[in-house]
Amino acid sequence: MKFRNFKMVDYVVYGRDCFNQLDGIIAPRRGNDAPVIFILDHFFKDNDKLKSRIPLRGNDMLIDADVTHEPRTSYIDELTQQIKDKHGNVSGVVGIGGGSAMDIAKAVAIMMTNPGKAQDYQGWDLVINPAVYKVGIPTLSGTGAEVSRTTVLTGPTRKLGMNSDFTPFDQIVLDPELIKDVPANQRFYTGMDCFIHCIESLEGTYINEFSRSYGEKAQQLCEEVFLHKNEWDERSDEQLMMASYAGGMSIAYSQVGVAHAVSYGLGYLLGTRHGIGNCIVFNHLEEFYPKGVATFHKMVEKNKIDIPIGITKGLTDEQFDIMINVSLGMVPLWENALGKYWQTIMTRDKLRELYEKL
Repeated sequence: MKFRNFKMVDYVVYGRDCFNQLDGIIAPRRGNDAPVIFILDHFFKDNDKLKSRIPLRGNDMLIDADVTHEPRTSYIDELTQQIKDKHGNVSGVVGIGGGSAMDIAKAVAIMMTNPGKAQDYQGWDLVINPAVYKVGIPTLSGTGAEVSRTTVLTGPTRKLGMNSDFTPFDQIVLDPELIKDVPANQRFYTGMDCFIHCIESLEGTYINEFSRSYGEKAQQLCEEVFLHKNEWDERSDEQLMMASYAGGMSIAYSQVGVAHAVSYGLGYLLGTRHGIGNCIVFNHLEEFYPKGVATFHKMVEKNKIDIPIGITKGLTDEQFDIMINVSLGMVPLWENALGKYWQTIMTRDKLRELYEKL
């Protein structure tokens, strides 16, 4: 048997206010007057306090990235060309924000050194050249984007990331202080993204002790902060940040499953955000993950969260087919969830029935 040689993030710094070390961390990577490109989640475009802490030097470039919708391959191409036209070579790319901002940073870093368009690299192990140096700094916890070997990108024909050994960050900065002001609903949706990562990994056919060790801990932390605590405190931020890290690691050597495969269809057709999309789908997956869904329902009730319903009502047959095609294209996810012969279980008709419930 041949085992996959898993590429991890090279360096990790963790601790409250460790963001202040960013200047010193990236200093050795600067060279030949090539700038560092800082990609900032546009949620912070008017946050002068955070912006003042970003260590801009020389001709560095700060981009307020539009994350109103999950990143599209065309947006990655646009940003990459903008940077190349203005600066040519760069010393590195730093992504600061939620999962979308970090995915944009990873994708731009890849496209700085690879020919063609971003859509050419949607899939598994298609990236040709190593990316430029890249740093991920989450301001929202749950997606696991800070440690994953993929991005979440919507292309012309599908929603699929750049899954490759060149995708993970070279450095991540985990500062719990940066996530303290996240709105409760958003915190829950991304936290549940992490919880669902764990359930799908732990109950999948790809499960192994490497993934299990991270997944069990991440699930425990999610349940601690969303089910067993009566109020949010500083330690909750720290626990959720580490749950996100461990949850991302839990799928790195295994895979996600039904919720993610189905939500990719929603994201592609309807533009449904990744975290909330997973919640909408997982809400109806008792058949596949009965214990996990029961716990999820308890957390939804305790945190007084409204999960949207009826979002596929009124869609045409053609629109349902588009979602089904995108979803069924996520072969590794389905195989992890249902086994080698998953196509005999998740037929087009069965998947259509599931989409109609949403």
